[in-house]
Amino acid sequence: MTGAVSGVRAEIHHQHRDVNGGWLRPAVFGAMDGLVSNFALIAGVAGGTADTKIIALAGVAGLAAGAFSMAGGEYVSVASQRELAQAEIDVERRELERNPEAEEAELAQLYVQRGVEPETAREVARQISRNPEKALEVHARAELGVDPHDLPSPMLAAVSSFLSFTIGALIPLLPYLLGVQGLWVSVIASSVALFAAGAVVSQVTARSWWFSGLRQLLVGAVAAALTWGLGTAVGASGL
Repeated sequence: MTGAVSGVRAEIHHQHRDVNGGWLRPAVFGAMDGLVSNFALIAGVAGGTADTKIIALAGVAGLAAGAFSMAGGEYVSVASQRELAQAEIDVERRELERNPEAEEAELAQLYVQRGVEPETAREVARQISRNPEKALEVHARAELGVDPHDLPSPMLAAVSSFLSFTIGALIPLLPYLLGVQGLWVSVIASSVALFAAGAVVSQVTARSWWFSGLRQLLVGAVAAALTWGLGTAVGASGL
């Protein structure tokens, strides 16, 4: 009976969504940031002037400034996070080299705290500790919450942020680049994109697609309306 049970492969009868968001979350939120910020910027400038060249120039400047700012900020942020994680992993590696018995006992205690019987926990810790690299990986995951072999890439984060922000910021700007007169085409394109982005975000949240879409549309519309009002006021004052 035992042999029969051991030969049965475990089956997964349910699936979970990626609670960390994976690549979807940073990509969508980067695009959403570019969309909202440039939509609001273009609306603000359009409120102060009817000159489409000036509006388009402001949109291009907003796209470039925002994309480079996002890329630079992501690079520095992720690089700092990676360096901190690597420094703490190095501390753990030195401890495993200097005090292997204490680290093994610490690992066993971690398993005990998670509900494993003490004797079983000690045996598991002993077996894991026979492989220094595997022991380092387990300690890093348990104590630091990171995988030493899968640290985030600063360059990948920077490029991803740059591209996603650019895509989002291009949507409200594109009608002006194509020579369309008036703000209304940009408003329609941006509104559709805002709703679509919100609906996509629902894939990493517990909200329905229509709720997330409407919420994002409302946020973007309010930002654009307020900026348009400010631009109108400034333009009317002749500043």
